[in-house]
Amino acid sequence: MSDIRNVFDVGARAMSAQMVRMNTVASNLANASTVASKPEDAFRALRPVFATEFARAQEGLSTATVESVVMLDRQPEKQFRPDHPAADAQGFVYAAAVNTEEEMVEMVEASRQYQNTLETMTTLRALMARTVQMGQ
Repeated sequence: MSDIRNVFDVGARAMSAQMVRMNTVASNLANASTVASKPEDAFRALRPVFATEFARAQEGLSTATVESVVMLDRQPEKQFRPDHPAADAQGFVYAAAVNTEEEMVEMVEASRQYQNTLETMTTLRALMARTVQMGQ
């Protein structure tokens, strides 16, 4: 990645990281009701792993970036549903290891972080414009 040049780079990268977080939440919610015939094939929730990236050229600037997206180590729920087409020989299916309530909390938190960063960048831009106007 390129160096962080200014505070707007910090905001853009922070917003980008929150978008990745929102996308993983959307994927988790979309797959929450899926089932598989084997436990290893069942969907498991995804989470982004954030890392701090520091500016090289200027001291004091840092931002969050997504280092990777990992699968949570949760076991799928074994359900007895012999009428389901994906049921194994014993009549069991394995439900996705996704907690929808937890995903909703993640979604609200990511959305608020994104909005807060956007508001900060908007305020900073307005203050910079006013400063330029005062100098004229």
